[in-house]
Amino acid sequence: MLLVAPVARSKRREMTVEEQKLFGLEKLLKIRSTIPAVTHVDYSARVQTVTEDYQPMFYRMIKSSTRNTLPGGHQHVVHVRGEPVVCAPEHAYKCFMRTNMDYLLLGNFLLERKDQKPLDKDIDWLKEFELD
Repeated sequence: MLLVAPVARSKRREMTVEEQKLFGLEKLLKIRSTIPAVTHVDYSARVQTVTEDYQPMFYRMIKSSTRNTLPGGHQHVVHVRGEPVVCAPEHAYKCFMRTNMDYLLLGNFLLERKDQKPLDKDIDWLKEFELD
């Protein structure tokens, strides 16, 4: 995560007068832009970038993805609620196996979910977090 920046006005969805009167989660859950997964309540976003020079394989994987394309041609990678940004291959694999992801690109390896054995003695992590 490099910085916090305002979401472009062209991507914003202004809240209605009725929505502005809401409070708490009711107000929080209102969509504020065409990129709702990254838009905060104040129309800012935490910007994270990947360059081809720094991470060439990851960059090419994101650029080639059509399922993850946002309006305007921007690609995204989704953070899993309740899971920290991974720091080790074991964390990435555990997160992959606990979610409904189809694939995990791990270094030079592409893992497909259907080829993996279920985790042994794992917790039901979905029950630990209230869904949005």
